Amino acid sequence: MKAETIKKVLSWFPIFRELEEHELDKIAEISLSREFSKGTHVFRQDDPLKNVYFVSNGKIKIYKSDVNGKEQIVSIQKKGDMFPHVGFFRKGDYPAYAEVLEPSTLVVVPIPEFEKVLIDNPELCIKLFRVLGEKIVDLQNRLEEQILNNTNEQIIKLLVRLGKNHGTVQPDGAIFLKAEFTNRDLANMIGTTRETVSRTLTKLKKDNMIKVDSRGNMYFSPESLLEEIY
Repeated sequence: MKAETIKKVLSWFPIFRELEEHELDKIAEISLSREFSKGTHVFRQDDPLKNVYFVSNGKIKIYKSDVNGKEQIVSIQKKGDMFPHVGFFRKGDYPAYAEVLEPSTLVVVPIPEFEKVLIDNPELCIKLFRVLGEKIVDLQNRLEEQILNNTNEQIIKLLVRLGKNHGTVQPDGAIFLKAEFTNRDLANMIGTTRETVSRTLTKLKKDNMIKVDSRGNMYFSPESLLEEIY
């Protein structure tokens, strides 16, 4: 990917969207593009923290693993997302794994060089803080869900969140969510078991709260699902 193409890709991202041409040039100059194959890792938990990544296309799974190898999915990054958010203003190691779910192209920005650009462009710091603030709010909401909601309610809220971030709105207002996540994936996102997710989805289908086609794609109304909770 040429520098001009990298510059165009970076312009998609909220923290760069309002930069002047010459300011964006500075970011593009220190950036490079890399292709990643499905099943590979961009980085592994406890690797030295070196870069921040911007997704040009593809999907990346961010997850943590405990000493017993149990997986906890933190997020799924797609086109227009950046990760890891802790990469800025932090020294040390990557706190999670980043696994490639489908062939992906990422723009790679070395942290030391990017920090120099931030120092020279204070307004970019403000935009970055806004993005980090949104991420903190999202994590707070997910923590509250785990504390305040039972497992079935957590699964419903997870479906609504995935529909918002990865689904497609249909003409009737329903959400179409492709079968990209297995029941085990869903379980790993909220720290429950695959069997519990399967039981909840089966009940939601029986109650006509969700529809699942032959390929496993889901159709549902977020409002109707949330009414089951409230």
